[in-house]
Amino acid sequence: MRGYVTLPIVLVLAAVVYIYFTTVFVVIDGWLGLSTASGLANAAALTVLAIMALITYGMAVLKDPGRVPSAFAPGIEDDETAIHEIKRKGGDLRYCQKCSHYKPPRAHHCRICKRCVLRMDHHCVWINNCVGHENYKIFFVFVLYGVSACIHSLVLLVASACYELQKDQQQNGESFNKSYILYAALLCPLTVALSILLFWHIYLILHNKTTIEYHEGVRAMLLAEKVLGPNVVCWICPVSKHIGSGLRFRTSFDIPVPRPSA
Repeated sequence: MRGYVTLPIVLVLAAVVYIYFTTVFVVIDGWLGLSTASGLANAAALTVLAIMALITYGMAVLKDPGRVPSAFAPGIEDDETAIHEIKRKGGDLRYCQKCSHYKPPRAHHCRICKRCVLRMDHHCVWINNCVGHENYKIFFVFVLYGVSACIHSLVLLVASACYELQKDQQQNGESFNKSYILYAALLCPLTVALSILLFWHIYLILHNKTTIEYHEGVRAMLLAEKVLGPNVVCWICPVSKHIGSGLRFRTSFDIPVPRPSA
């Protein structure tokens, strides 16, 4: 159930704590020193990124992805809901047999959450929650901060490793490998995985699709609304404000056709 602490959530938190403390108190302190200006600056920057990642992660875990109102029942002849969504099987009104109500455009039933989710992207085991209309932005921002923190840590690791290998190649080469091997084995694949996830969702945002719509082959009839909010400056802010109710999305049929001038 949403908000419950599960093993994947514990693993994510443990990984964040381990990478943060190893980067600060092993990599930065051993290479630059925490008493130097450059060491303090790097530690402060990583601390900010780690805090932002933890805040947005917690919000993604706790935030409801968007519920279909129990009273939602679109009228067949309602102009506002005439075009619902264009799929391979047509654009008829969709009815969820499990929830016993109509599904708005882009809503899907999650078998794990056992309910319909507005503009559902996917169910994420790492947050024990669905990613949908109301928490998509905060999930995306979490991934963005996570990638930034991992890349920062990875750059520090590579620079520190090169420095240590140059300095003590013969004396401490064996102990150096033992102390860094677990850290690198966790950080490198995590950085790659999160980076792939980030670029995947950037692709989806640019094409105005969800993960489900991509795999279902939904045609891009919907206009690319600003998923992250109307203000570009606030895109990376840890807020989960979403646009609209999630019950209806603009389509190309909503664009007014310019009349030819006389």
